[in-house]
Amino acid sequence: MCGVCGFTGEILDRSDREQVLKRMTDVITHRGPDSSGFYCGGGVAMGFRRLSIIDVGEGGDQPIYNEDKTLVLTFNGEIYNYRQLREELVQKGHRFATHTDSEVLVHGFEEWGPQLLGRLRGMFGFAIWNTKDKSLFLARDYFGIKPMHYSLQGENFLYGSEIKSLLEFPGFRKEFNPRALDTYISFEYVAPPETFFQGVYCLPPAHYLWYRNGKVETHRYWEPKFQPDESMTEEQAVDAIEKVFEDSVAAHKISDVEVGCFLSSGVDSSYVSTFFQGQKTFTVGFDYGERYNEIDYAKDLSAKIGLEHHYKVITPEEYWGNIRKVQYHMDQPLADASCIALYFVSKIASEYVKVVLSGEGADELFGGYNIYHEPDDLAAYKRLPRFLRLAAAAVARALPFSFRGKSFLIRGSQDIEESFIGNCSMFTMEEKRSLLKEGLPCTRPQELTRPIYDRVKGMDDVTKMQYLDLNVWLVGDILLKADRMSMANSLELRVPFLDKEVFAVASRLPRRLRVNRENTKYAMRKAALRRLPPATAQKKKLGFPVPIRVWLREEKYYRLVKEAFESETAKRFFHTGALLRLLDDHYQGKRDNNRKIWTIYVFLVWYSIYFASPAEEPGAVPGRPGGEA
Repeated sequence: MCGVCGFTGEILDRSDREQVLKRMTDVITHRGPDSSGFYCGGGVAMGFRRLSIIDVGEGGDQPIYNEDKTLVLTFNGEIYNYRQLREELVQKGHRFATHTDSEVLVHGFEEWGPQLLGRLRGMFGFAIWNTKDKSLFLARDYFGIKPMHYSLQGENFLYGSEIKSLLEFPGFRKEFNPRALDTYISFEYVAPPETFFQGVYCLPPAHYLWYRNGKVETHRYWEPKFQPDESMTEEQAVDAIEKVFEDSVAAHKISDVEVGCFLSSGVDSSYVSTFFQGQKTFTVGFDYGERYNEIDYAKDLSAKIGLEHHYKVITPEEYWGNIRKVQYHMDQPLADASCIALYFVSKIASEYVKVVLSGEGADELFGGYNIYHEPDDLAAYKRLPRFLRLAAAAVARALPFSFRGKSFLIRGSQDIEESFIGNCSMFTMEEKRSLLKEGLPCTRPQELTRPIYDRVKGMDDVTKMQYLDLNVWLVGDILLKADRMSMANSLELRVPFLDKEVFAVASRLPRRLRVNRENTKYAMRKAALRRLPPATAQKKKLGFPVPIRVWLREEKYYRLVKEAFESETAKRFFHTGALLRLLDDHYQGKRDNNRKIWTIYVFLVWYSIYFASPAEEPGAVPGRPGGEA
């Protein structure tokens, strides 16, 4: 795992370019503390930070070249089928100087061009410079496991694994993007490809980019299409899942250093851990009862299957004291409270191993989220005439108070394209209008999700929901925090569920074998049952619970958040009276607003790091952005 960055243009002389490149790579040293590498020449500057995993000697250093050095590569990620590709390329006459997967990319690109991407099995974000035609090629993996950002700054094209690298470029126009705040308030993350920095974009998953002749061209090279095979039996499905997942884990364990595993009480990471006999697992929790602590479960399972288990109980002081550091590493605000817990479990793991496997992606591929039950829950009600359901919804909306079943009546009147905007839906349009200052964008999130739904017209509602989450939620939340929190601790995180061969099996599962009345991830749980106790394999989806709601009813943290809500930054973007009502209603126990409060608070902390002047900064968390409080 590594970090890459660079820029094009002749605006700087060679010595200046090297100094700029050093600053850009220095701020992502956490992504690769083992070594650095640079290429400056012919209109481009390319930087690299290395975390040594495969060919850990000098052979794995970058940049790396083809035989005549007309192609220059920097690469972040792992290619799990590189040995097979290497053999094929050797037979075609390519000569290799190392045993790395990165050299396979540069020779493969020389041989096949962009068609190389469809041959790869792995996670990647890489850049290739062609010294002959002065073109730059960027690519990102199928699901967006590894990041890639880019920006045009005048005549210079900038790219990097993290946005903070781009900010180091001299003359970078750092401007706040209000469109990102609009989507963030709806989703709890900024919906890609936009970022909170005006003019900075993330390359979408399964896309490549050409920068040549001063122009940017992006192309999609793969799409996660669901093609259910209704003839598939349960036994066939379970056999196929077991076989492909065992193969995927074996591929993801390829490494020249020790590989560990994250472990929670859920079926996903537990299933992964069963392939790790004799190795190490890692868990964190909070001292607020079983609801917020999975450590005992993880210890028991690790003992049963012969794993060395390590854990940590996170104190409130540690959690709140690292919010600022976490948001610095995130680059953009993310209101998923579990990302800070992920920071701590990554930190523990990094003390023992350089690589861990984790369970991200299983829910999106196999249908694991509890919300995917909604089409079944609403099925009987939706058989009523539409005009009756619309009338009931209108009455429910008009009532000024909440009551049991209000959401059911409203959602039951809507098509899935209207009611489901992704796995997380934060503020309603009415709430957004009451919160955001006049003049700021305030659009319906359905405007963003509609084009994605248009690509799966005719599919069943559960499949539509999975497809949307694969393209928005997975990228904007799940994989963003996985990459940033592991890399903040110089740890490589691998996700064997997010493998194109695993998806090939998942995409063929009939809807009844994904989500049914019995459970979510039905067929996958049946496969896990062959290796796990029934209580684990059939356990209801829980997520990673963090006691934010508890803390926000304590005087100490209520005051901390209130100070942020009354700050100059808050007044710039929000009607602070509305913010304080949210906070006070939660503090007084009138309603549970913890996720909404957290969403705003995280944004204010992030803004104080990257944009606010000292006078505006909320007194949220002491300590500099990159250091522990």
